[in-house]
Amino acid sequence: MVEKNTFPSSQRRGGAKRRGGQFGDTFRRSFTGASPYRVRAARHPVIKLLIVFLALQLTASAQSAPTLPRTADGKPNLNGIWQVLNTAAWDIQDHGGELGIPPGLGVVEGGEIPYQPQALAKRQQNHAKRMTADPTEANCFLPGVPRATYMPYPFQIVQTSDNVVIRYQFAHALRMIPVNGSKHAEGVPSTWMGDSRGRWEADTLVVDVANFNNETWFDHAGNFHSDELRVVERYTMTSANHMLYEATIEDPKVFTRPWKMSMPLYRHVDKNAKLLEYECVFYLQEERYKNAPFK
Repeated sequence: MVEKNTFPSSQRRGGAKRRGGQFGDTFRRSFTGASPYRVRAARHPVIKLLIVFLALQLTASAQSAPTLPRTADGKPNLNGIWQVLNTAAWDIQDHGGELGIPPGLGVVEGGEIPYQPQALAKRQQNHAKRMTADPTEANCFLPGVPRATYMPYPFQIVQTSDNVVIRYQFAHALRMIPVNGSKHAEGVPSTWMGDSRGRWEADTLVVDVANFNNETWFDHAGNFHSDELRVVERYTMTSANHMLYEATIEDPKVFTRPWKMSMPLYRHVDKNAKLLEYECVFYLQEERYKNAPFK
């Protein structure tokens, strides 16, 4: 026996069409803001929480974009006194503590310096006699680049539209950096601090440094270079008082390939901040020649 369909004939005829039409109407209303399902979904506590979370994320993203102080010509304002907060001056690689040497994390990207075999042997010799052989610590020679940046002393940047001058507290080291994209001059004698030439790449100050002598080390641990050293520095403001410093090192006499170090720099914000003098040569003379009339 076959049961008769209990639906009214009015529902049997065209029912599918009406149900499809009702679904289509609902689907269309969901895109015009009139759907009851959208209203109920918006009131669901999980959906409400998700909406709040997304709003907070958008707000945080907008706030995270740094507002950089700028000079009159629109460049990031680097003027001020800066300093690192790391132990790279003692060793640019990971190292443990020793008497007079604080432990610290390295600043070399990848951790390893790609020495050529004979150069690595010389680095080990330097390390063994570093207390008396470090040119900067033992003899007060200028620290060179990039070591001057991460010595445990502040330095001052003075910026104009044509030049950037960096004054270092240690031993009166000074760099004059033209930022007009000029090339290194021919026949310039090699020096401890090299010859610096700068340019702006968007908001990053890029400084190409060449014409070094071989009288400086990268740190107190004996990491060294030859007179074919080439350094490319990048100074990038990351906030009003923080800057990312990067230095790419190239020296075909010593290393198998270029390598890089990076670290944050911190601007001094105390109102009485000033660059004082660290008279390394004077102090060394007093230590070695105690009876000499230096004062």
